[in-house]
Amino acid sequence: MNLFNLFSDIEKVDGDVAERVAYYTRRNLFKLGRKATTAMAAPTVLAASLNDAYAQSATVAEVLNFALTLEYLEDEFYRTGLATAGLIAAGDQAVIAQISKHEAAHVALLKGALGTAAMAKPTFKFGNAFSTYPVFLATAQAFEDIGVRAYKGQAGNLLGQAVLTTALQIHSVEARHAAIVRRIRGLKGWISDPAETPAAAYAGEDNVTQATVNVTTLPNVTGIDAARSREAFDEILTRQAVLAIAGAYL
Repeated sequence: MNLFNLFSDIEKVDGDVAERVAYYTRRNLFKLGRKATTAMAAPTVLAASLNDAYAQSATVAEVLNFALTLEYLEDEFYRTGLATAGLIAAGDQAVIAQISKHEAAHVALLKGALGTAAMAKPTFKFGNAFSTYPVFLATAQAFEDIGVRAYKGQAGNLLGQAVLTTALQIHSVEARHAAIVRRIRGLKGWISDPAETPAAAYAGEDNVTQATVNVTTLPNVTGIDAARSREAFDEILTRQAVLAIAGAYL
């Protein structure tokens, strides 16, 4: 979920990670031939590259296992939801199942990078998340929105780095998850109410200042448009905030 943090912390240990990943990606794509596609090859190549370069580093293994814990959380959440008889509406089964497959792919990426250093899946505490379908969807929305905001919180650390492209490919899929879950709930596909719950997941969404400009004072923005103008911008979540929220489920 939070791969921006992952790449940022890896680069603090080895500043050449971006160049190394780019090199391995080009080399392996050449070997795969014309039938290979970036979407198919990039995650596999990235995992192999990280495994080769960092398998012996305790510091990086710790960072990777932190990210793996978050991915385990989402993966286990959707798997459990799908396995709970009568929970998910029949018309939504296919899309929830597809989201689950995406999260499983993220887990596979990190486990491949860690190799034998990968931590075992923890026991999670989901509380009443599977008591009713509305509660399940509300929890899913919170998880997805938190993940998307966490990516943005670390985006600046990847500027100018080759791994930014791969990270953004994953980030955009997480954003699509958030949007579709919101639409299933009958909401807008983006965050529109800063008072949504849980409060920690949406902290700062009442911000109306972007790049030093108060967006509610822009030309032709009045009345309800002014109140909703902040919807055009997502806020970030810091790493500390993400850890505080995720810790409640461990």
